[in-house]
Amino acid sequence: MPEVKIIEPQVPSLEGGGGIQAIILAGGLGTRLRTVVSDLPKCMAPVAGKPFLHYVIQHLLTQGVNQFIFSLGYLSTPIETFLTSNYPLLQYHLSIEKEPLGTGGAIQLAAKKATEKNVLVLNGDTLFAINVKQLLDTHFNKHAACTLTLKPMKDFDRYGAVELNDQDSIVSFKEKKFYTAGYINGGVYALNVKQFLQEGLPKKCSFEKDYLEKNVNENKLYGMVQDKYFIDIGIPEDYERAQTEFAGFQ
Repeated sequence: MPEVKIIEPQVPSLEGGGGIQAIILAGGLGTRLRTVVSDLPKCMAPVAGKPFLHYVIQHLLTQGVNQFIFSLGYLSTPIETFLTSNYPLLQYHLSIEKEPLGTGGAIQLAAKKATEKNVLVLNGDTLFAINVKQLLDTHFNKHAACTLTLKPMKDFDRYGAVELNDQDSIVSFKEKKFYTAGYINGGVYALNVKQFLQEGLPKKCSFEKDYLEKNVNENKLYGMVQDKYFIDIGIPEDYERAQTEFAGFQ
């Protein structure tokens, strides 16, 4: 992977907690990767000989994350088997949906298992190789309910853009269209668990639509820009790119 050098050990210091806990959303199906993962969650798609989830976990471990909550769907068995076989010493809990709850519902269910006041939330089929310490420092300094890690991009139309004000508070989420430059939501969040669970969201909901977009301009959501390696294997061309970029990376 060309930019593996940016994945370096960091040991963040958290407020009011004994560790760093991450919720990994790992229940998504690879609908656009059917020829590769017809019966597996996207995060289990093989990349350079290993499930993609392996690389996500490894990055988080180098960043000081020491507790995990895996949010799983009905195809949970392959992930459970993978974790048991490959990470026998990993501290983790499983949060398994009995029915699809949407991203917001999945995070609510998983957050109820959290033992830390603040957690990381991220997708198991995307690797955004952020510096966790910088994200958490910003999250605490802003007293944020949720802090998004933003990726600067140029000439893109696959993602919507995120706008910040001078205080780094998020003021808008723009629709998908062509942008010559802007920030995209990298899908890695620092989340205050108590505040999130007090939102009173429906059991089934979208984290993006029903939480993030509805709390714009409430001085609760902040953004932190990190220009780090980013790949989303949900798109076939990026999945193929990952095969080359992760070759030789353990």
